[in-house]
Amino acid sequence: MMPGVVYNKDRVMGKECDCGKELLHLPRNQAGWSGYRILYQVKRTGCRIQRMGKEEYLITEAPLKALTVFALPMIIGSFFQQVYNMADSIIVGQFVGSSALAAVGACAALSNVFICVAIGAGVGAGVLVSRYFGAQKYDRMKTIVSTSLISFLVLGILLGIFGFVCSHWMMRVLQTPADILDVAVLYLRVYFVGFPFLFMYNILSTMFAAIGESRIPLGLLIFSSVLNIGMDLWMVKDLGLGVFGAALATLLSQGISAVLSLIIFFCRMRRYAGAFRRFDGQELRAMLQIAVPSVLQQSTVSVGMMIVQAVVNPFGTQALAGYAATMRVENVFSLIFVSIGNAVSPFVSQNLGAKKEKRIQEGYHAALLLDFCFAALAFFVIETWHTPISSLFLGKDGTALAYQVSGDYMKWLGYFFLFMGIKMATDGVLRGLGIMRPFLIANLVNLAIRLSVAILFAPRFGIAFVWLAVPAGWFANFLISYTALRSTQKW
Repeated sequence: MMPGVVYNKDRVMGKECDCGKELLHLPRNQAGWSGYRILYQVKRTGCRIQRMGKEEYLITEAPLKALTVFALPMIIGSFFQQVYNMADSIIVGQFVGSSALAAVGACAALSNVFICVAIGAGVGAGVLVSRYFGAQKYDRMKTIVSTSLISFLVLGILLGIFGFVCSHWMMRVLQTPADILDVAVLYLRVYFVGFPFLFMYNILSTMFAAIGESRIPLGLLIFSSVLNIGMDLWMVKDLGLGVFGAALATLLSQGISAVLSLIIFFCRMRRYAGAFRRFDGQELRAMLQIAVPSVLQQSTVSVGMMIVQAVVNPFGTQALAGYAATMRVENVFSLIFVSIGNAVSPFVSQNLGAKKEKRIQEGYHAALLLDFCFAALAFFVIETWHTPISSLFLGKDGTALAYQVSGDYMKWLGYFFLFMGIKMATDGVLRGLGIMRPFLIANLVNLAIRLSVAILFAPRFGIAFVWLAVPAGWFANFLISYTALRSTQKW
């Protein structure tokens, strides 16, 4: 190790170098490294200690500051992700009509099932990447990265083919209204052509987060969102391609974003020295032990929402349009809390790998504070502007029924987003610790409550029962996850 190179106190102090060299304190104001940490400098040459990068602030900074710095780009990214997803709905609703909006909305629950497979798979890989990163085992980290990318690229292609071939059958099973069935199938098939790009983008975003880098995915997401909106307006409004144009714009923007993400991620991996295998069956099995429960959780919840969609569809096109509008709004706020939970997972995993278990509890409490702040913000926004928000989607031809369904659903959820926040934070800790069974059980209970109330009561007593049980499911999920968390030895 060369003299004058700055090293982190936590990785140097208390450890004896192989050559026994002395370590000399270097005052903070002379460190010349952004003032991130108290730093040390090697007095003589010959040591082989890995210098820490700025990405490792999750194991050195104060937990609230570290989580805020890490989660904020993810939250902003979630907002743009929803802008990206909502662009089709808003532009189609404004320039084509509420029936076209209902067609796009009818595809949302089904497409979310496939997206959640990608998210769940990324979580499995991300937990291991974070753990190896925190322990500075960069050879194993790069092996799991390569193994994951190869495995999930194949899976993404297979799911895309399946979805394209089975689109019409799946929409009929969901009891999609006959007047929008053909348009919905067209939108869905174009979506599945681009699905491998979307799948890989979600995996790469999780990989970036696992190494403490959340700004690069944010920049790419903002770029692709702006590109998608511009292409939507051009293809839907100017070229008059309708729903097909909206789907095509999404496909192209997803493809460009995925390719750029892959190039940047490969460049970032070159910073970390270490030999690695392109594919390792043992690492794949270790990853699947975490990924499979996470995929089941993510996709099972989405399958449940798809079943709920089937309950809503018989209420007619206008009720479906109002429900679809509020589902988009729910997703905007939900992904804020999902992002905080996803930020907690690498925080916990990195600190677990670095053997800093006390910081895990501190990080969890910091996440709960962030959840409370954003839940208050969600309540204020919905209570103040729920009608203008609905009109963004429904446009001028939205009926009174569509506006009533959208408004009632939105206002009810506004009171209870804190339940979702504390659930997501607790689930994030369990994922980071690799405790997947109670995490899966808790989410299945959540789903069972939501499904049972919707299926049993909505057809008899009205569409409101589709959303009345949602907060109870969130809270039951939290209680089960928190009980499991309290019983772990890491707590």
